[in-house]
Amino acid sequence: MRILLIILLILAALITTLINGQTTSNITYDAGTLIDIGAGADVCADQIIINGTFSGSGTICNGPLPVVISSFTSRVDKNNVQLNWVTEYEMNNSGFRIERMNLKDNMWKEIWFVAGHGTTNDPHTYIFEDKKLQVSTFKYRLKQIDYNGSYEYFELENDVVISAPHEFKVTQNYPNPSNPKSKIDFELPVDSRVTLKLYDMLGREVASLIDDFRKADFYTIEFDGSNLASGVYFYKLTAENFIGIKKLVLVK
Repeated sequence: MRILLIILLILAALITTLINGQTTSNITYDAGTLIDIGAGADVCADQIIINGTFSGSGTICNGPLPVVISSFTSRVDKNNVQLNWVTEYEMNNSGFRIERMNLKDNMWKEIWFVAGHGTTNDPHTYIFEDKKLQVSTFKYRLKQIDYNGSYEYFELENDVVISAPHEFKVTQNYPNPSNPKSKIDFELPVDSRVTLKLYDMLGREVASLIDDFRKADFYTIEFDGSNLASGVYFYKLTAENFIGIKKLVLVK
């Protein structure tokens, strides 16, 4: 069986220079190679020399690269990730679909779309925040999409690691007052049996939100007070060597 070599970018030479603020490139494919470009994808350069066979429904285009990204970085704050990327030049740029992979399931998922600036010679900075992630290791990539539907991927070089919290914590429910639903965040630095219960002003238990074993991680629980009377309540989180109590106001 003949083994087909798929070469999408550079086999022999890639020379990139900056001319008048725009990126130019020359791409040469070795003789005897098969270049297979999938549907919707493209390979663009000022000069492309193909010493082989081209196939696939993608396109090869001459001219400046549609989008030049000079940096693509990430910053982690507890279980929140901020992505930052800078474009030096954009041509026909509809925008960027942000994709994330959790290495636990090894599948790319689209999580957001950030509009581009069409065609521009000016640098532009983009910021996206991915919030309230659970403990794991993630990969991120940008799917840059032209107005004609062609696309190109830019992958973040480093993996993003969300580590377990350093201490027990339970936050104030939000929104507060609750009308009638709100959310409660809590953090577990170690695996633990956890209970989260709601009490009225007389100390009587009126609801049990959690009563099970949880792994060290960040959690968000939804409280629904539809079946309770308006008033002031208290919720108590109990875990290994930790008790946290907050006041909750229910208004309906």
